[in-house]
Amino acid sequence: MTSPAGDRRERLVALLVAGVAVVLLVSSVTWFASDRTVVGVAQLFLGAVLAAVAAFLYRRAQHR
Repeated sequence: MTSPAGDRRERLVALLVAGVAVVLLVSSVTWFASDRTVVGVAQLFLGAVLAAVAAFLYRRAQHR
């Protein structure tokens, strides 16, 4: 069993990762606008991966 403080910390880390994912996803538009499509696609991919990791961590913290 983990402590309530450990669960809270895990939720906070999940929210931090989710915030980084949102920033990457929203700011990728600027790469497409400046004709750097490869960078924009890479940023979208990384943002989606981080969003999935954040969802996994948040759900894991909720089930404990």
